[in-house]
Amino acid sequence: MVERQMHLNWDLGWMLASRGLSISYYNKGSFNFLSWWLFNFWQLSTRIMWIVPGPGSLSFCRRPVGLQRLAFRFYATKTSDPLRILFCGSDQFSIAHLKALHAYRLKQPERISSIDVVCRPGKRIGRGLKQIREVPLKAAASALSLPIHEIDTFTGWTPPSSPDGNINLVIAVSFGLFVPPRILNDAKYGGLNVHPSLLPNFRGPAPLHHALLAGETTTGVTVQALHSKHFDHGVIISQTPAPGFDIPNPESCTVPQLVDFVAPKGAEMLVESIEKGLFVPPIANAGAEQTGKLKDAPKITPEDRHINWANWTLAEINRRNRVIGPLWSKALCASNPADGPLSFQQKRVILTDTEEVDPPEGCDSFSILPGLPFTNASHPVEPKKSRQLYVFTADGKVLRINRMKVEGEQDAEGLRAAIKARMFGDRAFQYEGRELTPFRNSLV
Repeated sequence: MVERQMHLNWDLGWMLASRGLSISYYNKGSFNFLSWWLFNFWQLSTRIMWIVPGPGSLSFCRRPVGLQRLAFRFYATKTSDPLRILFCGSDQFSIAHLKALHAYRLKQPERISSIDVVCRPGKRIGRGLKQIREVPLKAAASALSLPIHEIDTFTGWTPPSSPDGNINLVIAVSFGLFVPPRILNDAKYGGLNVHPSLLPNFRGPAPLHHALLAGETTTGVTVQALHSKHFDHGVIISQTPAPGFDIPNPESCTVPQLVDFVAPKGAEMLVESIEKGLFVPPIANAGAEQTGKLKDAPKITPEDRHINWANWTLAEINRRNRVIGPLWSKALCASNPADGPLSFQQKRVILTDTEEVDPPEGCDSFSILPGLPFTNASHPVEPKKSRQLYVFTADGKVLRINRMKVEGEQDAEGLRAAIKARMFGDRAFQYEGRELTPFRNSLV
């Protein structure tokens, strides 16, 4: 069923309005006081009116010149059965959408009759796996007194039913599990997903991370129908107009900050899509045509944090550290001579605190070896206050390693951690009376 709603619009309106004509449709079943007032207003202000009788009245009106800028415009709002929603989510981004849906349900109970929440079970973490880390959405759903279903797979699981009927709309926001066709087909209106990018750009589970890593200055939100076979390939029912909205402070913005900025916009778009019934078939594709090469947003892995010293500039290192850090490399460590013959082992080194500094005097020759740490001290190196640990990047800039965590050890001051792990070589290099001692090998 389509309800035709009239809205006053102070512009040229339709092409007919520019010629002094307007078209108005009055349906007897929905005729109300506002319709009556508008009808009489137009009747009094027009020179000529033609009325075609029938179940609804279709009128063509010619208005005085002074009123020709006033026009009527129609908007179609699709109606649906009261929605029994199965909301699937996990993190802060999905929490914002759940809260918005719950608030809309309280205001419009005739539109949303129920919301059931699906999240994944908590995971055991820590030493001995004695602690359980719950999915953040669980606490939010509990605070809203919503039914919660914890599942790690849809296999063998059936959505809840009630005397009012079965689930008729699935909404997945930052969920992580693929909703199978069996679940979607059983829901009268299928499923919806909110994705924080201008699809099809940045398809994948980490669109905000990759937008920041790519140095994007704008982003957007997309509401799409859930696809029965692939993630992020559904029909787009609503989307931020291109080129999107500006990312606040893109050169310093972090993922949590961007989530806090984008989530309310996605929640608002989702509620608006529900309110307008954009999910009701037939679904119109509202996606904008994309030009140029599309960018993907795959899951962030530990390898994305692995520093490529030969190619990464200081800006790239800082950006990755801000978005997905802390970053890591591998360093060659010598065994303790007291334990027997000398041996070497590659150990992972996490750089927990670094900063750009001016190059120490006499270290220019190290710039041709990005990734080779050194200190401003003679061999054997001792941890004195004036001594620091430095490393060149691919573009000739210098990072000071303030703190790092060596595999198997606690996080510690950079120079002390390197000395304890026996990373320094056996000799120092002199330049104009200054001595510099490098690691045995470059970080890899």
